[in-house]
Amino acid sequence: MGRGRTGRANGPAGVQPSLIGGANEPPPADAPLAARMRPRTLEEFAGQEKAIGPGSMLRSAVERGTLPSVILWGPPGCGKTTLARLLASHVSAEFVAISAVSSGVADLRRVVAEAATRRATGVRTVVFIDEIHRFNKAQQDVILPYVEDGTFTLIGATTENPSFEVVAPLLSRARVVRLLGLDEAALGRVVDGALRDEERGLGDRLLSLAPDARALLLQGANGDGRAALTALEIAAGMTPEGGVIGVPEVQQALQDRRPYHDRQADYHYDTVSAFIKSIRGSDPDATLYWLARMLEAGEEPLFIVRRMVIAAAEDVGLADPRALMLAVSCQQAVHFVGMPEGWIPMAECATYLALAPKSNSAYAGYQRAKEAAIATAHLPVPMHLRNAPTGLMKGMGYGAGYRYAHNEPGHFAQGERYLPEDLGVAQFYDPGSLGFEAAAAARLRALGGLAHELPGSEPGTGRPE
Repeated sequence: MGRGRTGRANGPAGVQPSLIGGANEPPPADAPLAARMRPRTLEEFAGQEKAIGPGSMLRSAVERGTLPSVILWGPPGCGKTTLARLLASHVSAEFVAISAVSSGVADLRRVVAEAATRRATGVRTVVFIDEIHRFNKAQQDVILPYVEDGTFTLIGATTENPSFEVVAPLLSRARVVRLLGLDEAALGRVVDGALRDEERGLGDRLLSLAPDARALLLQGANGDGRAALTALEIAAGMTPEGGVIGVPEVQQALQDRRPYHDRQADYHYDTVSAFIKSIRGSDPDATLYWLARMLEAGEEPLFIVRRMVIAAAEDVGLADPRALMLAVSCQQAVHFVGMPEGWIPMAECATYLALAPKSNSAYAGYQRAKEAAIATAHLPVPMHLRNAPTGLMKGMGYGAGYRYAHNEPGHFAQGERYLPEDLGVAQFYDPGSLGFEAAAAARLRALGGLAHELPGSEPGTGRPE
């Protein structure tokens, strides 16, 4: 597909064009239900009230007859392509659709030239670039000056965060509009409308949808309107005319329908973030939920396990040192067993981490030590701590006065200093009070290890008052 066919839109009440290009004809009768039921007006557009509802930036703009360049960002099936067509229709612009997957620089230059020709005759052009995140920098740079001078209005569609995928100069000349997966109320309107519509939908077959089957369909669509209509059409095909679509038909239609999860996009990072925060927040139910969301969507198991190893050290830490051992054992188990059974040790480990007492004292202590180390990197290692492998070095005082801890009472050299003298009073490790660390902190205090307080700190805390 080099470039989309072009065709003049017919205004807000016009017929919805076909998937690629701007043909005025409605989809043929044998087109998929999702294509036949595409909204023809903004009023028919389900959901997305924040993005296109009354008072929104886009709705206000098209009602004034204007349309800024926009990037529509949202998951599959939320209506990005349909909305682009409706916006172009509302401002009576020529609609040209191209796909970033199969179009190159030559196609872009041809589209630009045609848009410039139309502009000279007073006709506006909307160029819709599907999956714009797949264009590289050079391809995006080609269209930049023409977006800037108004040769055409750009509507880009992407499932990925445009902050990372669209070049900054182009992003600064477009408005980003966030579209969300459809909620069950919006999906319900889409499904019910398709069942009633005798012209474009399934209304002529006099079908009905059992309440429990409807609930299953809306839940299984995962916010994807196209998926809901596709599953409805399949289930309807298994139901005789005038019959009731039941749970078995919907289950078959939704077979192996996995939740949307892109390993390279925001859903990937957002979901694992929710997983880690649930562990940190000691919520085993949420932890298992997000773990299941990732695994059932096809996330790489070892990626999840790596995050659990990090959480064991960062969030559980010294409150339960066994957590890190369990997380590393989980990595070995998953690597050895593989999937599908690998979820079993993963569920055990994730639950343990969520239930374990929490301490980030080692993590926070290192951050404070790192800051001090960078600021005082010029300070020499104290002479008594230096290694002295040769007679010359011993003669220079290396290692002189060092007290071997194992020769001291309790294997502890009371009063020995291990920090540079010029560093002064410092305490980087601030022990917690939970689990193993409570006993460790008590031992440290008994040894006088918390005597090196930060100036102005409360005794035993190492924190400024």
